[in-house]
Amino acid sequence: MNTPSNTGTVLDRILESRRAEVDHRKRVLPETALRYGVNAASPVRDFVSALSRDGLNVIAELKPASPSRGVIRDPFDAPELAKSLEAAGAAALSVLTEGEFFRGSLKNLREARKAVAIPALRKDFIFDPWQVWESRANDADSFLLIVAALDDALLRDLIALGRELQMEPLVEVHTRAELDRALAADVRILGINNRDLKTLAVNVETSRELVEHIPDHCIAVAESGLRTHADLQSLRATSFDAFLIGEHLMQAPDPAAALFQLLTPNP
Repeated sequence: MNTPSNTGTVLDRILESRRAEVDHRKRVLPETALRYGVNAASPVRDFVSALSRDGLNVIAELKPASPSRGVIRDPFDAPELAKSLEAAGAAALSVLTEGEFFRGSLKNLREARKAVAIPALRKDFIFDPWQVWESRANDADSFLLIVAALDDALLRDLIALGRELQMEPLVEVHTRAELDRALAADVRILGINNRDLKTLAVNVETSRELVEHIPDHCIAVAESGLRTHADLQSLRATSFDAFLIGEHLMQAPDPAAALFQLLTPNP
């Protein structure tokens, strides 16, 4: 069984912090209680269909901060941002819920999703089935799984639980080896993150190099470093179905206008 290696990077520090927090939260809120919360949650919205439309499908990310950039947007009004990005043409939302490094929260997820009709992905560092139940109890329609942070058995288990709850996860890879592991786990939505885990540098060529190895039945999502309409059109021509864009939108004075420009051909 393949297991993720210790990368010696910010990912390891984040996972260490998240494990301690999840252990605490599990003691306060057992899975049994979360299952009741799932029963009361809003019906799941179809994340797969949102990313499968013809055209440029953008997952607009609500990200207050990041380890590489620090604070990106302050003040941060999740529901207002969500509404404006939906109006500008976002196919779905991605909402950061990790607090220490990204200043995200489950409150942002709930409020953003409530403000729109499009699906919302929970963007976090998920490694425990408890977190999948927590995601659905907080109205998430999908959630992120990072292959570098999971062994093969756990990856399969978390995908299966997501499907049991009608949430198809976005499974993220950074290398060919991770891509092969993801395909072996029978993923449906495969994200290629152009950000190097060790250096945090971004290279869009990562998407171009790996997309040829993604089978047609998978939804291919390019992540990080996408800044122009031409970027999206070029990657769309190489068989990408969707694009996850966060910092470019959150750094803009008007994120909705920035998204509209991404989706609109230059005159």
